[in-house]
Amino acid sequence: MWRRCDGALRISGGFWLLLGWFLYANGWRLLVTVLAAAVLHELGHWAVLRLLGARAVSMQVGVFGAEIKASGALSYAGELAAVLAGPAANLAAGLALAGAGGPWTAAAGAQVVLGLFNLLPVRPLDGGRALTLAVSWALGPAAGERAAGAVSGCAAAVLACGTVWLMGKTGGSLWLLPAAVGFAASAWREMVGKRSFL
Repeated sequence: MWRRCDGALRISGGFWLLLGWFLYANGWRLLVTVLAAAVLHELGHWAVLRLLGARAVSMQVGVFGAEIKASGALSYAGELAAVLAGPAANLAAGLALAGAGGPWTAAAGAQVVLGLFNLLPVRPLDGGRALTLAVSWALGPAAGERAAGAVSGCAAAVLACGTVWLMGKTGGSLWLLPAAVGFAASAWREMVGKRSFL
């Protein structure tokens, strides 16, 4: 279920529940650190879209991330640059914050983890989208969709199983549950051929 906020931003109820749960379990400081990493990530996408002459027209925010819809046609290279700009912004910020050390260590970690997580070759993450674009650019859209679907489905299934295994090893850490559910849902969507934004 999506809630409409000013027409251009849609936020799922699940996002608010996860946000509240995170705040309750970890406090506002860590929540602000993680949200800052997420905002920088989306600003990275937005900045490259603007540089390429596209305009962001809406954003959907769900439990497993955000998706920006843009107007205007982009080349494969342009769209690939926009997709990879979010993780690149996180990784660059993480390196800069790690160099500052001290109180910036947690912020550096949040930036790096978010950047690397989004590079996983699982749709709807940026890595899955980048894989689709790269193969489509080289071999055509049909080949890109088939290859990315196969890689994304297999990677998501392996990651779902690995996350469940890790939950067992860590005594059932509930913070791994959203990732396990997200990976399992992605694997399922790829197997039945129906991908949608969570």
